[in-house]
Amino acid sequence: MTPLSVLVWQEDSRIARALASGLASHFHSVHVAESLGDVRAMIAKHRAEVLIVDMEGAHLQIVEQLHREYPSICIVCTHRVADEQMWAAALDAGASDYCQSTDTEGILLAAIRNAPPSQSAAA
Repeated sequence: MTPLSVLVWQEDSRIARALASGLASHFHSVHVAESLGDVRAMIAKHRAEVLIVDMEGAHLQIVEQLHREYPSICIVCTHRVADEQMWAAALDAGASDYCQSTDTEGILLAAIRNAPPSQSAAA
């Protein structure tokens, strides 16, 4: 198990719950945020190292802002119809990767591949 704390922020609560459930066995903890305010509070509270953001509910400016505020967090953007142009724009905004919102395996791989080194591994 990769000792990471993950935060999921999706426009569709069903997708958020499905992603959280699918990722729970792979990470130390997985939490679901309901709003941008929740995201900020929960990043601090749970020491989140990975943030999965639905681009249908967020904008690239929010990704840029979160990347500036939390430069060490891995941001994986999702969208139900991810394409190359969206992927490039998200990476320019500071995201680590961009996946289809229903691609749990792709999101998992992006999170593991791009997450910061675990603090517990350094101890």
